[in-house]
Amino acid sequence: MTENLFAIVRSWVLDDILDFLPNLPDDARARIEVTPTREAAHGDMASNAALVAAKPAGMAPREIAGRLAESLGKRPEVARAEPAGPGFVNVTLAPAFLLAQIPVILAVREDYGRGAAKPGLVNVEYVSANPTGPLHVGHCRGAVVGDALANLLQKAGFAVTKEFYVNDAGAQVVALARSVYFRYLEALYLEARAEAFAAGVPGGLQYGGEYLVPVGMDLAEAFGDRFVDAPEAEWIDTVREFAVEKMLGLIREDLAALGVTFEVFSSERAMVQAGGVTRALGILRDAGLIYQGVLEPPKGKTPEDWEPRQQMLFKSTEFGDDVDRPVQKSDGSNTYFANDIAYHADKMRRGFETMIDVWGADHGGYVKRMTAAVKALAGNGGARLDIVLCQIVRVMKDGAPVKMSKRAGTFVELRDLIDEVGPDAVRFLMLMRKSDAQMEFDLNAAVAQTRDNPVFYVQYAHARCRSVLRAANVTQRLAENTGKGFGAIADATLETLTAPEELALIRRLIAWPRMVESAADAREPHRIAFYLYELAGEFHALWNAGRDDAALRFLQAEKPAETAARVALVSATAIVIRSGLAVLGVKPVEEMR
Repeated sequence: MTENLFAIVRSWVLDDILDFLPNLPDDARARIEVTPTREAAHGDMASNAALVAAKPAGMAPREIAGRLAESLGKRPEVARAEPAGPGFVNVTLAPAFLLAQIPVILAVREDYGRGAAKPGLVNVEYVSANPTGPLHVGHCRGAVVGDALANLLQKAGFAVTKEFYVNDAGAQVVALARSVYFRYLEALYLEARAEAFAAGVPGGLQYGGEYLVPVGMDLAEAFGDRFVDAPEAEWIDTVREFAVEKMLGLIREDLAALGVTFEVFSSERAMVQAGGVTRALGILRDAGLIYQGVLEPPKGKTPEDWEPRQQMLFKSTEFGDDVDRPVQKSDGSNTYFANDIAYHADKMRRGFETMIDVWGADHGGYVKRMTAAVKALAGNGGARLDIVLCQIVRVMKDGAPVKMSKRAGTFVELRDLIDEVGPDAVRFLMLMRKSDAQMEFDLNAAVAQTRDNPVFYVQYAHARCRSVLRAANVTQRLAENTGKGFGAIADATLETLTAPEELALIRRLIAWPRMVESAADAREPHRIAFYLYELAGEFHALWNAGRDDAALRFLQAEKPAETAARVALVSATAIVIRSGLAVLGVKPVEEMR
């Protein structure tokens, strides 16, 4: 755990405002914030305390801001505090206080920015693709966002479990089994038999990609011709389980290539068979939230083309949904929604107080009903559900959309994308836009070695840091022979770091703990990618300043104190870049050619 300077300054603001407004109510105190200023000219931080306190205190915001600024300005850690705008207070920290954070970073290294341990368990569920084929680019964005979000929450101090929900109980896995059976017959060189089987499947074979050819061959090797003359009822369960396991193996391989792993794979089919749906609906029924009823016609339907029917309904409107939702069909079978209710009830049974689901944007209409169900299941408990939506991704090359995968038949495969640009570029670039915004993944930009390629720009900053540190080691050894070594950087005198470029970089570094906390609270891992890009920009600016002005160069044999201070700053920068890249699941680069 490391100190968040914004939290420290907020504590000063609270202490000082309570000195002259001791009766400020708790709800007002809770709304007081200290945030970065929008422009460096306005200082390091700004507080809304005066605006928040004005109404309960019965005072003008500017009056409160003036008194608060005066009080804060007396602190030795504050260089300047002044009222601004309608009632903000801008705070500029003393350079010595800023510089004192560099030894902290050097001492705790990649743990800089790690939050204190938080109570409760967090479950982050993502990808959860139907186990019917290889992952595609749409799955990729959810995989990256979910994985980075889980890493971010762990960095912030939460106990996190990464989970994949295997949708292996629906009609899609039956369709998969039939498609694999077709490939099984082909593998036994029974082409005519295979074509006849396919012709007899209602609606045709759903999964026709070539990726099922080896699965059919494996099935033939495992069972020989045992199922050739058998009716479907005798082979469907075996083939379904065989196919799902093979597809999960394929999915795991794709995810591993992206650097994504899970602690838990939960089977929908196993959960249903264990009575999970019965238990969950029983909880809702006991709470009086299940009833037999008839839904209104769906929007766009008229009574002439819609048939009313009795169904078992969940009172989701009592928890913010637009309409009540069916949990059983008129034939008595469970809806997909009922299974999803049971799955979230199972998560709660396993002790998760916070559940975060990462979904594709096409599931946006499902958000209200699912959050309503969790509220109903939680009762007066503290369990909550947050849903992060990921919009579609279009893969572009040379200004045109990339063609579909031949092997999969219908989509651009994740593995093809990874093979084209590498996992680091895929992960970083997928996080360069907010998840609910549509994006184009430009293959040309992903491999470019320019500032327009964010992952290159950030990794290049780290590589430059490492080159400076390697050169510093050589310089230190040579200088020690003449008695001019600059000593341990942890003991460096930092007061020589006075250049605007140096202070700008330090201010960016000290923002890291707050960035971790705020991004985790907002469930927005893309903020980390933006932060790293900006941090890299500050470092590259300092590097370029040294090219133009010899006095700002990192290593100067005749100035051991300045060299030690700058090496300390470079080392701290490399540490924070590595810390941020670890959250994104991107590897740091030691050198670039």
